[in-house]
Amino acid sequence: MPLRGLLLFVLTVVAVMAERPTLFIAGDSTAARSDRPEQQGWGAPFADYFDATKVTVANHARGGRSSRTFITEGHWAKLLADVKAGDFVLIQFGHNDGGAINEEPPGSDRPLRARGSLPGLGEETQAIVNALTGQPETVRTFGAYLRQMIADVRAKGATPVLVSPTVRNLWTDGRVERGPGAYREWKRLLAAEQGVAFVDLSRLVADHYQSIGTDRVQELFGGDHTHTNVAGAELNARLVVAGLKGLRPALFSDTYSAQGGAVAADAIGWLNLPEPADPALPSLFLIGDSTVRNGRGDGAGGEWGWGDPLADHFDATKLNVVNRAVGGLSSRTFRTQGHWARALALLKPGDWVVLQFGHNDAGPLNDDSRARGTIRGTGDETEAIDNLLTGRPETVHTYGWYLRQYIREARAAGAVPVVCSPVPRKQWRDGKIIRSDTDSYAGWARTVAEEAGAAFIDLNALIAERYEALGPAAVDALFADAHTHTSRSGAELNAAIVAEALRGLSGAPFADYANQTARIY
Repeated sequence: MPLRGLLLFVLTVVAVMAERPTLFIAGDSTAARSDRPEQQGWGAPFADYFDATKVTVANHARGGRSSRTFITEGHWAKLLADVKAGDFVLIQFGHNDGGAINEEPPGSDRPLRARGSLPGLGEETQAIVNALTGQPETVRTFGAYLRQMIADVRAKGATPVLVSPTVRNLWTDGRVERGPGAYREWKRLLAAEQGVAFVDLSRLVADHYQSIGTDRVQELFGGDHTHTNVAGAELNARLVVAGLKGLRPALFSDTYSAQGGAVAADAIGWLNLPEPADPALPSLFLIGDSTVRNGRGDGAGGEWGWGDPLADHFDATKLNVVNRAVGGLSSRTFRTQGHWARALALLKPGDWVVLQFGHNDAGPLNDDSRARGTIRGTGDETEAIDNLLTGRPETVHTYGWYLRQYIREARAAGAVPVVCSPVPRKQWRDGKIIRSDTDSYAGWARTVAEEAGAAFIDLNALIAERYEALGPAAVDALFADAHTHTSRSGAELNAAIVAEALRGLSGAPFADYANQTARIY
């Protein structure tokens, strides 16, 4: 090729690449490329999931770094210099942030690294003379370093995406550790605070590890419990892509390669369902539909379920409130889509499970839209179908049958079930809220609870009574749609009623866990 033609070709390639968005990775060794097959980070195979003609993947992850040292050693500045408007930056740290702030403890055989960040999301600082560099340094919290990264990326007109840490091959009583320390939870909270997209890789990986068991997970690691081998890196990369594909709103929707399109079944990352913030504490798990947790759980569209504001009524230093409800599901589809199995894997003896279903159980048993209905009643009737939505055969049971399974399986895990009747809708007749009668979901929920000897809270009646006392005009302001989904204020009212009912349960400890500063309605 003549020199002039070659020059034009090179300039054209450079121009195309300059216009193409770049997807950057900032992280530690669990994402970094390695020359050793027994240790490989997920960032190495990650690029294969994208169409290289539409997006460039630039892996800047560096082994051994924390959120602090990635910045202080200049790696962040180097990455940031290449970021342009329209780019994306995946930010994943946590494995090394729990290290020593400065010198290692006496007697430790660990190398001097001085890489730890202060715990939490606050603005605390610690002034040190860095034992490694000999220079003065002001060390900040994990959250402060991430906030700086988020702000820097946004200042460039690019989009930051937080990614929770990978999962170590550490097991206790048959359950895998679900991420190191509290870094997963801190990232989840920071993402909500900053309005940043969040890929909960810790959850996606831990759920997968739990499903395949210790022997198969061992095959995904090299010589230690933190670093994956090539096969493990491939799995983690696939799950990062699954999390990205599940984000709402979607990112990179037209940039995936054929390989990237193959992970759609895993694309549930957008739910970002919480886990116990402090696994050592007892936990109150909530399962149900959108009246408990609407959409993404962040009030999208102004609609809120009562599950999120319920946490305000309890002392977080004594009790975890874990809202695992998912909008649009019934007692049947919460099970068949795997949400109950994933919640069940988190339960431990001494926990509680509050369940409320019914709003979606009256839907069709079989259609190509949602296929979420259950057979009416509490009996043992069944109906065999070829599910038009999943393409698989399924045996559908009664509403009561599904509730009995939740009760039985929660108890088998050592947890205490509490059955709730579904909250009422904003539908009036003769000045009264229309209640669910005895031959419907509220009555069936009561029947199942009584027959199983489980605690029962009649939310349908309790909330209806409160609505009637307030009157139609006041109740209108408590709803974000025509009659089903509450606004934030409506969710707070319902949460207060749930909290009061929980504190009143015979033999229950919830009065001891109460937050005395919570608003009383």
